[in-house]
Amino acid sequence: MWQESAAVATPVIIEAAINGLTTRDRSPHVPRSPAEIAEDGLRCLAAGAAIVHSHNAEMAVPAARAAELYLAAWRPLLGARPDAIVYPTVGSGATIVEKYAHIPFLVEAGVLRMGLVDPGSVNLGPIVYANSADDIEHEMALCARHRLGPSLAVYEPGFLRATLAFHAARRLPPGALVKLYFGGEHDYFGRPGPTFGLPPTRASLEAYLAMLEGTGLPWSVAVMGGDVVRSGLARLALERGGHLHVGLEDYSGPRTPTNEDLVREAVQVAGDVGRPIATPSDAARLLDLPRAA
Repeated sequence: MWQESAAVATPVIIEAAINGLTTRDRSPHVPRSPAEIAEDGLRCLAAGAAIVHSHNAEMAVPAARAAELYLAAWRPLLGARPDAIVYPTVGSGATIVEKYAHIPFLVEAGVLRMGLVDPGSVNLGPIVYANSADDIEHEMALCARHRLGPSLAVYEPGFLRATLAFHAARRLPPGALVKLYFGGEHDYFGRPGPTFGLPPTRASLEAYLAMLEGTGLPWSVAVMGGDVVRSGLARLALERGGHLHVGLEDYSGPRTPTNEDLVREAVQVAGDVGRPIATPSDAARLLDLPRAA
């Protein structure tokens, strides 16, 4: 009973993944330019998000250029909200070192507290997104070296098993957030299936939570190629003490919401369940991020 009460009292961390590879054809509201990303991110933060995740419109660029584009978007955002937590996606390159070479630039600029780790491989529509064991080691080591809380994307159960192996060996960097991605009715590019991973159901969530039991690791849910709120998964997760990942990177459906709309819907569900909303400072404390704002 105490654990259940404590979970319900825990503030909800809402992450807004505001663009990804979503095009204007799929959503007229998706922000692409640095100015649009800054403005959209600030609206999401005002609506209740604690974390903003964004991609650059230019993906196939050298690491230094990628960092410049991120900074062009994030400096205005952090100037207005210095407490906000922001983090990028993987860069371009033939090797894992090249793909993550923009991270040290962003650390040096003083804008990062969260890093990213994709601990496995998965088919995302036509793309095979591959991360070897050596790649995962590099991603984890980068977070540890630069004192970044790892944002761990779990697309398939094997991703979580790899994460738990690091945790059991006491090699998981501090500040981790386990993000459970469930496959909707569309793939990552918004096209009707086949999709990936477990479907957004109670049974799927319970399977992941059984794996996480006893670890104490904070976790969130997302539906890629679907709607995490309207699927009912958001409420199930909130009732079990989880957090939420929303945004136009993931969303697919008949509506054309903005990122702010999706954050507000997440806030509404949290209110219905009776859980408060985490500020960025709350989120940093709950995750125990190694770096201060």
